[in-house]
Amino acid sequence: MDTDASPVRIEAWSDEDFDLLRAVNAPELMDHLGGPESEEQLVKRHQRYVDLSVDRTGAGRMFRIVLLPQEVPVGVIGFWEQTWEGMRVYETGWTVLAGFQRRGIATAATRAVVERARAMGKHRYLHAFPSVANGASNAVCRKAGFELLGERVLEYPPGHPLRSNDWRLDLKAA
Repeated sequence: MDTDASPVRIEAWSDEDFDLLRAVNAPELMDHLGGPESEEQLVKRHQRYVDLSVDRTGAGRMFRIVLLPQEVPVGVIGFWEQTWEGMRVYETGWTVLAGFQRRGIATAATRAVVERARAMGKHRYLHAFPSVANGASNAVCRKAGFELLGERVLEYPPGHPLRSNDWRLDLKAA
């Protein structure tokens, strides 16, 4: 048996993924991110994801997470450019549908995103900023090889302070 096989595949976000974005906008999944977005906000987010997924400048990528071997879309993950403490870096974030959590899906998808960001060769660091209260996402960061740099207060959504952990992964490290 191949124990190294990933339980997921990540696929470029497309116009057809709006229903998945709507599904991950559930209150229980958005609790650590300021709550669900309005329909108008979702439409704008979806377009940003589509645009990012076809961008060829290295600004990042967005993906749907597909559970294998069932071939079922179960979440969203991606990475995008950000300026953090005066340096251009990539930031990553993810959401896995409630019925598919606690199976290693987010960790496997995060490892796949790390490889995609590394392949871009554009930025040295990939950061993740999960809420300090989000134990599951902090565990994903630890399991995926990120280094905890400490706690920060960010604004997310804009205008709302969020106590987050700053996790960093060196994309240039072997």
